[in-house]
Amino acid sequence: MTGQSYLAWAKDPEIRKRGGSGGFVTAALIAGIKEGIIDEVLLVRRIDQFESVPYLTHDPEEVKSASSPQLAAPLNLSSYIPRGVKVAVTTKPCDARAIIERAKRGRFELEDVYMVGLNCGGTMPPVSTVASVRDIFGVDPDTVTGIEIERGELIFKRDRGEDLTISIDEAEKKGYGRRESCKYCNTNIPEMADLACGNWGVPSDQRATFVEILSAKGEELFEAAKKTSMIEFEDATQKELEKRLKIDRRMRELANRRWDEVAGVLDEMDRLAYYINEFSRCIHCESCKIVCPVCVCEADAKCLDMGQGNNHYRISLYNMIRLFHLMDSCIGCGQCEDVCPVDIPLTMIHQRFERRMEEMIGYRPGFDLQKPPLQKPEEGVK
Repeated sequence: MTGQSYLAWAKDPEIRKRGGSGGFVTAALIAGIKEGIIDEVLLVRRIDQFESVPYLTHDPEEVKSASSPQLAAPLNLSSYIPRGVKVAVTTKPCDARAIIERAKRGRFELEDVYMVGLNCGGTMPPVSTVASVRDIFGVDPDTVTGIEIERGELIFKRDRGEDLTISIDEAEKKGYGRRESCKYCNTNIPEMADLACGNWGVPSDQRATFVEILSAKGEELFEAAKKTSMIEFEDATQKELEKRLKIDRRMRELANRRWDEVAGVLDEMDRLAYYINEFSRCIHCESCKIVCPVCVCEADAKCLDMGQGNNHYRISLYNMIRLFHLMDSCIGCGQCEDVCPVDIPLTMIHQRFERRMEEMIGYRPGFDLQKPPLQKPEEGVK
């Protein structure tokens, strides 16, 4: 069954109506709890369309009423996974990659985490997204009840009044739209998760989820949903498979083109001077380290220990050590860039180093449990 693809949807009409793409994900999570496969589900509680907070629950009714993933609340949930608990979590590709990297670093056992992956074409920064509703449409952002990107259109849903629509390309030309790191991310289908879910490939007249089973754990969740009669499903047709892959190829092409635009310009300039200039603005607040999902170093972290009092270098030891530390580990999630108070393009810089290393040695972080090449070897291993 692993490797199989289906169109699936919740049998419960309420779940199918409320859930994204037919409610399969919600139904599968509830089935996992009912069958005792998982102890907890890591969800997000919506505060509004631009803010949410993560929480754990084992209550099927809470899962049923939980928020769909929010485009303008780009959390990375990997840091909220507890140790020693069977937990299910919906993941963007960068979430899933972060979970794998944190498992390598002993934060939890990967076998305890059931990753229900969601296709992702990018998320949006909340502050500029709020501003875009005012600036582009002249509308109060508090009237927005949902945000979607569908077939190249950015749609702001409203309960009262017409929905607000603009092409994502036009929004981004105006300086709004997706986070910069999302524009050049070329991993859109979460192939490293246990299930890959989304609406790519689903016929436009059908409310269903395209589900690809990627692991034994994914198969276990799908079987639980069948056993509890939580879902209905049918085999994905060849046409639907090809449509999904076509969308993914197009997304990758656009991302790679954007990467060439953003990072390729460094090939034409003095790169060392560029890095010195960018890092000269760093105020060493350590926010990038705090939010980085693959950094699990604590108070004895080398970047903190060696960086103390040594900021007279042209590039501080704090930043130099982080560049080295993330060279084989950066997953491009964009969290560091989101929180940088002086707007250093940290994700692009770290990704430039990581991608060049990937080209040289063929290692890509966050896809499997292979140890990062630059990680300290285990004791006794040469």
